[in-house]
Amino acid sequence: MIKLNGLSEPHGGVLVDCLANQQERVEWLKRSRELIEIPPNSVTIANIEMIAIGGYSPLTGFMDRENYWSVVHEMRLTNGLVWSIPIVLPVPEVLVNDVKGSKFVAICDSELEEVYAIVKVSDIFKREKETEAKEVYGTTDLSHPGVERIYSEPEWLVGGEVIVLKLPQHHFSIQAYYMTPKETREVFISRGYKRVVGFQTRNPLHRAHEYIVKCALETVDGLLLHPLVGPTKSDDIPAEIRMKCYEVLIEKYFPKERVVLTVNPSPMWYAGPREAIFHAIVRKNYGCTHFIIGRDHAGVGNFYDPFAAHRIFDHFTVDELGIVPIFFDDAFYCSKCENMATTKVCPHGSEHRVYFSGTKVRNQLKKGELPPPEITRPEVAQILMEFYRSSGI
Repeated sequence: MIKLNGLSEPHGGVLVDCLANQQERVEWLKRSRELIEIPPNSVTIANIEMIAIGGYSPLTGFMDRENYWSVVHEMRLTNGLVWSIPIVLPVPEVLVNDVKGSKFVAICDSELEEVYAIVKVSDIFKREKETEAKEVYGTTDLSHPGVERIYSEPEWLVGGEVIVLKLPQHHFSIQAYYMTPKETREVFISRGYKRVVGFQTRNPLHRAHEYIVKCALETVDGLLLHPLVGPTKSDDIPAEIRMKCYEVLIEKYFPKERVVLTVNPSPMWYAGPREAIFHAIVRKNYGCTHFIIGRDHAGVGNFYDPFAAHRIFDHFTVDELGIVPIFFDDAFYCSKCENMATTKVCPHGSEHRVYFSGTKVRNQLKKGELPPPEITRPEVAQILMEFYRSSGI
């Protein structure tokens, strides 16, 4: 539900908090020594964090088989709430029989001697890997990073509520911009924001991004610039480098009092249309009333039609989503308009349009060449050029 005079309510109406208090933490750490230990991967740790802080509200744990099936096939939880990505806990097959006889298990990194969470086991079941890949990602092609992840994980899943004992530590440049959904809501209220637009990114912002973000900002009180810093593809630019790019852009080219920069610890699923819905719901939990959906949102390679992430919103009403999507076409620099534009506002032909090419820009930066300012702000290009030069990528 979107309130006309305030922020969006959390998905399901309540902002979840699964963090144990100090006393609970001490007691569970003692008990954890007697529990079956499930080793986590980076996606599981990120999901634990998002469940704990309410980013995945109304989820209070990992999905049981009924919710898993419902989300995979219907894009809804069993209670009818819209939800498009299954949040699951894989468990190695050698532990399955032990887990079946347990009421609680510990998600534990034995090498680091860290206990992240306790799971109240409610279900253990086999994953429908092929079906999940087809329904969620639209393909079973193992070159898709989301599909590859599904098939690389164990086929058994554990469902159950979580009691989170420890949140992961992030790089200091990320931690400096860390806020929970409760905290972003408090910032929005303190600044008097009633209409907030969220923007998802896993890359540095180029001029086309800047254009659509500023267009959206014209219609609301504030912007949540919300870069994803959870697990991504190995060739994505590191989060700490991206944060430097966001910082310089806000400092030089945005009204700082209207922008909140904070990180989203969620994994990147690369699920295209399904992930567009998921991203909108997560930003609703952080307090956004509006959310930007661009061309090929959350896409990878050529797996999705460029505007499939727009059309998927036709399956749901704004009331049941509780957040308003704002759709944008592909932006470009028009030499005739002498400005950034999209096909919706620019009448000139393609010969006058300069589109952003990530591959071309990367090649220029690796050679020590700054891309044209119509594509990337010089300050951002300089940060990226130094990164490529020092990393030897």
